[in-house]
Amino acid sequence: MRKMKKVLSVLATVVMVATALTACGGNGKSGSATDKKDTNGDGEVKVGIVSMIENGAFMDMKEGIVAELKAQGYEDSQIDYKCAAGDASALSTIVTNMTDGTYDMIFSIATPPTQALVNTETDTPVFFCAVSAPTAAGILTDMDKPDKNATGTSNAIPVSKIIDLAQATTPVKKIGLIYSGNEDNATNTVKQCEEYLKSINVEYVEKTAASSNDVETATNALIAEGAEAIFVPNDSIIQDGVSKLTEICNEKKIPTYCSSATTVASGCFATLAIDDKGIGKKTVDIAMDYVNGKEVADIPAQVVGIDYCSVNKSAMKTLGISQDNIKTDYKLNVIEN
Repeated sequence: MRKMKKVLSVLATVVMVATALTACGGNGKSGSATDKKDTNGDGEVKVGIVSMIENGAFMDMKEGIVAELKAQGYEDSQIDYKCAAGDASALSTIVTNMTDGTYDMIFSIATPPTQALVNTETDTPVFFCAVSAPTAAGILTDMDKPDKNATGTSNAIPVSKIIDLAQATTPVKKIGLIYSGNEDNATNTVKQCEEYLKSINVEYVEKTAASSNDVETATNALIAEGAEAIFVPNDSIIQDGVSKLTEICNEKKIPTYCSSATTVASGCFATLAIDDKGIGKKTVDIAMDYVNGKEVADIPAQVVGIDYCSVNKSAMKTLGISQDNIKTDYKLNVIEN
């Protein structure tokens, strides 16, 4: 009997040691960094990324998200990226599939997919990247206290600073505003423009383009009504037709300002911009607070500030403007296209 007790004691000790090693991640799997990210507890780790369209900015954001997820220990096989290619029906299908409980968390790029995810009232946490006006879009009520199981980063457009840049570099009496009217973030940006232009006594005229094919007509209408410079918000529809807008404006030597470095790369003259890969990384950093135990409601959404003044080299040359003439305190990022 005594011998049997001794054997049982040794076995108990072995079990205790093995358990301790497992809890500390001693076998490299259970309790490891990767298993810790299995936040829904189904034994599998799966992360979704959703975008409505693919353009330069959104792809850079996606790249930033993926790179940081890998830096945090995730593997390609655990990351599932889907794009709706501008199709609302396709987006609905993607959202339905990603909110069925098999994903541990979802990253949404820009406003439309974030709204679609939040509107499902999913239990899967959503981490949004580059939503310019989260409260106006109904994604949360308070940036400091997310209340709809979604938090992340906002690239709130520094409207007043961009207009100040425009008026210091190429001062005009009337600015044209163009947007589709179909995207809440763009409409909100234009409203901010209107308010600020009124406050500094600068006239403005605005036109909407319901599709990219309408951008040419809207641009010509702005110029016909006296616009001496044009401002373009982050609007995927206008972005699709922005090359025609810049072609017309450059021909008439009308400066074009915008809300993103991607639109500058497409031909617009200048903006004050964020680093798109950087905002993707920062969004993952926010998500890691959730992975490490915080509730989404306790993780404030963050507004990401300006990284640089992005200017288009060709547009600069066409307008006859040198780098010394660009009135900004931010570092210049000269884009060649």
